[in-house]
Amino acid sequence: MSHHYSGPNFGFPRADARLDFTDLYAFPKPRDAGKSILIMNAHPSAVLNPPGPTTAEPFAPEALYELKIDTNGDAVADITYRVRFSSSKGGTQTATLRRVEGAQPAATGGDGQIIVQGVPVSTGRDARVTQAGDYRFFAGWRSDPFFFDVAGALNDLQFTGDDFFADKDVCSIVLEVPNSILGPKEVGLWARTLIPATSAGEDWVQADRGARPNQTPFLAGEQNTAYLAGEPVDDARFVAVFAHALEHAGGYKPEEASRVAETLLPDLLRYDPTRPASFPDNGRTLTDDVSDAFLAILTNGKVTEDKVGPHGDLLDEFPYLGPPHGFTPKGIKENV
Repeated sequence: MSHHYSGPNFGFPRADARLDFTDLYAFPKPRDAGKSILIMNAHPSAVLNPPGPTTAEPFAPEALYELKIDTNGDAVADITYRVRFSSSKGGTQTATLRRVEGAQPAATGGDGQIIVQGVPVSTGRDARVTQAGDYRFFAGWRSDPFFFDVAGALNDLQFTGDDFFADKDVCSIVLEVPNSILGPKEVGLWARTLIPATSAGEDWVQADRGARPNQTPFLAGEQNTAYLAGEPVDDARFVAVFAHALEHAGGYKPEEASRVAETLLPDLLRYDPTRPASFPDNGRTLTDDVSDAFLAILTNGKVTEDKVGPHGDLLDEFPYLGPPHGFTPKGIKENV
């Protein structure tokens, strides 16, 4: 289920849909090899069980939404793009994007270089895009690009090709960046959401995190809470629980299960902007069939597809995600 419903029992982290990180994408900008597109999606529009909608407020104003970048291969962030949202007023929110250097943890949420400040969050059909120097930024509701037969997954992997996400929406943070900020080598990416640890808001607790699709809902098991609160640099401690899940689901022998688990951790999306993107080799595009790739790993090759394919509402321009369902696309608005 990608990273949707990553909380306990296919629920939301801390029972808050707005904190549920769902997917991470990284790919070269079409027709411009000097830039990359980074997308962090959160807040699924629908509850899985019992079925129904989630809150209309796109992002949690008390939370931090972060995209982390490791540039030197040590699974520790060297660059963080941090987004903070205002409280909803009259059904509207604004976003502020900061760039933070180094591995420093979140302090007040107000540290770092401001890239864009107080820009509108999109809630309708038009994508409200902000240009700031070499950056472009978008935040708001969009059509969820993830595709998967959820009912089949929950029915002992008996897939019928029913795409649960075909008519669902998600809240997206889309960032266009110059490749020069990523450095000359492959980088490791992940995303996370944080909430204040106290009412004073001085310390932060990690609510959700991830990079590679599907791992948390299907492999973290009894260590789900610890995994969501963890950091990629410490992911070796989860090899055993991942291996146990692989033994059970795919019939792997213990040694092979451990070997495969070690290929899935640390939980980072590896991305080299100088090469074409294709999951799992390099980054992830909006049309990569990540579920089929994961099913083959989970089942040790016994199940290789869920009979669902990419969505047809993707755009060929920024922010690339289709308009939220119920809206008709009418172009892009620029806020400079």
